[in-house]
Order: sequence, then structure tokens, then C-alpha cells
Amino acid sequence: MKKILLVLLGLILVMSMVACGNEEVQSKVDSIKSQGKIVIGTSAAYPPYEFHKDINGKDTIVGFDIDIANEIAKELGVEVEIKDMAFDGLLAALNGEKIDIIIAGMTPTEERKKSVDFSKVYYQAKQAVVILDENSSEINSLDKLKGIKLGVQKGTVQEELAKEYGDEKNIKGLTKLSNIMLDLLEKKVDAVIVESPVAKSYVNKYEELIISDVKIETNDNGSAIAVKKGNEDLVQVIDTVLDELIKENKIEEFVAKNSQLAEE
Repeated sequence: MKKILLVLLGLILVMSMVACGNEEVQSKVDSIKSQGKIVIGTSAAYPPYEFHKDINGKDTIVGFDIDIANEIAKELGVEVEIKDMAFDGLLAALNGEKIDIIIAGMTPTEERKKSVDFSKVYYQAKQAVVILDENSSEINSLDKLKGIKLGVQKGTVQEELAKEYGDEKNIKGLTKLSNIMLDLLEKKVDAVIVESPVAKSYVNKYEELIISDVKIETNDNGSAIAVKKGNEDLVQVIDTVLDELIKENKIEEFVAKNSQLAEE
């Protein structure tokens, strides 16, 4: 009888743990709704994805990632709170529950998937190499990246590409892309690897810069939204919103609108 009771108690304990686990998995959306806001982590120096803009005299973070975040918030019936931080600190902030999601033009690499879950890919862009116009005849092919100083944003896919196609000893990584572009303008680096829409935004802003003829072919998985592991209910909500936005071609509209805004 004692053995039977012990077995029954063990089963009850296991079932309780499973129930608690399921409740925790299913509670993220309810938690966001109860707090009345969704806290998004981003790195706002990456136009047209996310960037600072003076709107009616107020410094405001805008971008097509922010437009997507607003649509997710609308679906949940909550407000958006934006936390702007270094790109290479976003994953730690997510797992430390300082933010609810990451939306920052982040590529869902296999390495990142070990620590967080991702939504479906919502945008796919090619890579570009930005240089000074005066160096257009010198930096015009992939092999020319060897031996020059490459600027990248820390913790990004572009940092890995720089290691692959350039010399690791000549790579300069900073947390903010805007600082890397400033280094390019000041000739502290020779080229910067970024996604094509971002490259266009900076080239349109600074007449000294151009997109080089260097072509980087990658198996880029595009951009997706990161969520802490175990929050499948939130991923489902995000994917539903993304499906609708993609179906209605809204994301391309957001990209076009924010690309123009970044140039103004």
C-alpha cells in the first residue's frame, strides 16, 4: 500500500509540474496584456529598420521594425515601450526579462536559436559595402576587402562576414552603427558592411559615401523577431500579425516610408 501511495504521489507531483510548466508557457501573452504594454528591445541606429528622428521637436525612435512592433501591440491591445540598447546586449536583456521581444533587424542564426526562439522571417535584404566615394576605383571587388580596415556593428552577421572576407586583425567593431559610419567618414575605417536598405539610408544622408561594387553572396536567413524560449504563445501571436502584414504587402510599405523618412 505504501508503495502504491508513493507512486500515486509521484504521478501527482509530475502532473503538477507539467501543469505549472504549461501555465508558464501560456501566460506570456496574458502577462503582457495585464501590464498593458509590450517592451521591445532594439538598437536604434539602423535606418530604415530603427533610428532616432526629431518628430515635432521630440526625439523619437521610428523605423519599419517599430511599425511592425506597433502592429503587434495593436493585436495584443497594449502600448509599446521601446528600450534602445547596444545590439550585442539584446539577447542578454531578453533572457534577463528586461524586454519582451527583440525587433532589431536580427538574423535568426543557428547560434542565436540555441538561446532564444524566433518568429518567421519578415524581411530579407542583401548585404552591401559602403565606402568613401573617393575610393570607388580601389575597393570594387570582394578580394579587395583583404588588407583594408573593415567597420562593423558588434554581434551582427556582418561581423562574421567581415571575418570571412577580410582580415580579422583589421576589423573594427562598435556597438552603434552610427559611430562606425562616422569612423568611415573620418577615414578611421575603409569600408562598412551593412544590409542594403541601411546602406542606402546612410549613402543618401552623406554625399561622401557610396555603395561599392563589392558583391557579398550569403545564405542570409533574413530578419526575424526574437522571443525568450518557452513563450510559444507570443510567437504565435507575432507570426499571425506578420502573416497578415506580408499578405497585405504592408512591410514593403513600411520600408519605403521609413527609407524616405530617414533621408529627410
